[in-house]
Amino acid sequence: MEQITLFHAFISLLLIIFVSKLFRTSMNLPPSPFPKLPIIGHLHLIKSPLHRSLDTLSKAFGPVMSLQFGSSLVVVVSSPAAVEECFTKNDIVLANRPRMTMGKYMAYNWSTMAGASYGDHWRNLRRIASLEIFSTSRLNSFLSIRRDEVNHLLLALSQNAGQGFKKVVLKPNLNVLSFNIVMRMIAGKRYFGEVVDDQEKAKQVRRIIEEVLSVVSSYPGDFLPFLKWIDYKNYEKRAAVLSKEMDGILQGVIEEHRNGESRNSMVGHLLSLQKSQPDSYSDFIIKGLMVVLIFAGSDTSGVTIEWAMSLLLNHPHVLKKARDEIDIVIGQDRLVEESDLSKLPYLHNIILESFRLFPATPLLLPHKASADCKVSGYDIPAGTLVLVNSWSIHRDPKVWDDPTSFKPERFEGIEVETHKLMPFGMGRRSCPGSGLAHRVVGLVLASLIQCFEWERVSDELIDLAEGKGLTMPKAEPLEAMCKTRNVLDTINT
Repeated sequence: MEQITLFHAFISLLLIIFVSKLFRTSMNLPPSPFPKLPIIGHLHLIKSPLHRSLDTLSKAFGPVMSLQFGSSLVVVVSSPAAVEECFTKNDIVLANRPRMTMGKYMAYNWSTMAGASYGDHWRNLRRIASLEIFSTSRLNSFLSIRRDEVNHLLLALSQNAGQGFKKVVLKPNLNVLSFNIVMRMIAGKRYFGEVVDDQEKAKQVRRIIEEVLSVVSSYPGDFLPFLKWIDYKNYEKRAAVLSKEMDGILQGVIEEHRNGESRNSMVGHLLSLQKSQPDSYSDFIIKGLMVVLIFAGSDTSGVTIEWAMSLLLNHPHVLKKARDEIDIVIGQDRLVEESDLSKLPYLHNIILESFRLFPATPLLLPHKASADCKVSGYDIPAGTLVLVNSWSIHRDPKVWDDPTSFKPERFEGIEVETHKLMPFGMGRRSCPGSGLAHRVVGLVLASLIQCFEWERVSDELIDLAEGKGLTMPKAEPLEAMCKTRNVLDTINT
């Protein structure tokens, strides 16, 4: 009986693909590679990392091209003009998200701000995030948390760096920093700290994050339904386990707030609003906001800072220029503060150039067309997945002079258009946490430059190879030599 059911399902899939093909032959679809194989379509052409594979194909078939990923039509956009058209003229039509398998489990049945369909529920989540989490006043209220965690980072590095140069590995320290900032904002306490139980929870959450990010964009069952029917490689079973683990931790944070003292935290603030607006601020909605902030905020900032430091170590003249700017503007009598960042334009240019070369999301989160539309004159049928290759746009020689080189000076005196530099996306589904990211990356990078002398471990350049994962981490964690500077003595421990 099971074999007959699978056979019928297989035949149904073939019929859907056949009818869809007949319909699409009458449309002006974007150019597409040949051949398109039965069942799998163009999946045989896709290699890892995905953004580089799509970039190679777009160079051959154009900045707007179509691919068949199993049963799904995918349009890949790799030009600023086409991106601008997507998120101005077609912004509402492309405001939906496809329902990927991991979102069913880790995004509470696609109900979080990142995974929800465009509509009233999503607009309510976006309003809450904009007003209650990422507004200037809320970010300012957490300023002391960011300052404290940066101090912890500087002191941890200084333990390994005495009078001479000592080797340090930045990644684990940056992971602790970014995770603690996010969790202190959410829960009002450090998780990587002195309490053993909290440290174990932190390690558990970090493990879940790393596992999800490593597989979320590479599950073929999202495009080949018969693989979902057999739970290929136990993907859904594992996703369900991870979801249960994460939900238990998040619900535990909520219960701690209900049963404990008041804290300056996101959860505490939302629970206070829950009393008067229980439907808008239910536990379910609060947990959804928590999971988005944890996944979006606890990995991306650390990855960006590691890439920026790698680029600076490969370009010591840029590092010296940045240090000179900080020494002139801030001096060595006090630590750099967030309020100083606007006075450090060269540092800002370094951050923009790091975002350009190594965006934490080289492919923006996928969009799904809710109706037929047109992009660059091509037909985009309803239901099409639209992928924006920001990595490709950031390195387009038609947009950027000498695009693969690290040149912060390229941003001097100019205002970059969003559709040419989009580390946080574009349009109504862009990341609302860009303000927090700029604050964290700016303060940490400025502090590392101000408080330490930095050198490479050897004369060889830092390897800039990209590793696997949604946030494009370095393949090899950055090792560097650092030596403390006198300004570190001003830290109030």
